[in-house]
Amino acid sequence: MSHPMTRRRFFKTMAASTFATLLPGIGGLVYSTKIEPGEVVIEHITLKLPRLDPVFDNYNLIHISDLHRDTTWMSEERLVAYMHLVNDQKPDAIAITGDFVSWQAEPFEDSLVRALQILKPRDATVAVLGNHDHWTNASIVRRAIRRSGTVDINNGVYTIQRGQAMLHLCGVNDVWEGHHRLDLVMGALPNDGAAILLAHEPDYADVSSQIGRFDLQLSGHSHGGQVQLPFIGPIAYAEMAHKYPAGLYKVNTMYQYTNRSLGMVIPQIRFNCRPEITVFKLKPII
Repeated sequence: MSHPMTRRRFFKTMAASTFATLLPGIGGLVYSTKIEPGEVVIEHITLKLPRLDPVFDNYNLIHISDLHRDTTWMSEERLVAYMHLVNDQKPDAIAITGDFVSWQAEPFEDSLVRALQILKPRDATVAVLGNHDHWTNASIVRRAIRRSGTVDINNGVYTIQRGQAMLHLCGVNDVWEGHHRLDLVMGALPNDGAAILLAHEPDYADVSSQIGRFDLQLSGHSHGGQVQLPFIGPIAYAEMAHKYPAGLYKVNTMYQYTNRSLGMVIPQIRFNCRPEITVFKLKPII
């Protein structure tokens, strides 16, 4: 889908060109390719969810996205270090919102399995696919997810129970590539309990929020733009990440959060847009 060149997009494009021209001259190239991409931020977000049972008070949900295992930036060594960093946050559950690989899947299957097996949440690690997973080989990526013990919730629901109380982790397969089946999710989702939806593309919140059943949507895909210029913001938007490119939003009655991701795509630079691990502390409304 093409988008008209609005004045806002024109100035962002001009800023991007200026930035690209100035970057080598100010020594920013080394910083944006070698330093900032490895400086992971732990973002702490406290959210009160109306359907969350008090037994889940202070539930620690960790969100990561867009690992982009490849031959350039995201080596197995780096990915393993990030998985240990996730464990350091003492997760009750871990949500991964797609793009496990960039341009190849088969060479990285075993290394993905080894890295994901490091994750040790109290309850479960759940995951959905992103567009790059489908552009490479979705079957191999899903096999790696399952081999690692991660729960594949593409178009499905995984329920965490504490006695009679339920917290539902739901997921849709990639929206951009047309593999999402929200109808299957809704058919499997009980009426009671807080429900969190994993959807790779953040702008899907305009659809999922209309259902009125989800308390929170977790997404990635945008990488936060990878380059954020002061007073301008992201110099480029990913498809289906124009409205909610980074951070926390309220869409109708649902929260939506877009993670800036751990990995990168070409061009592999970050400026004023550090990679992140998001730590959600969930609380009921009492």
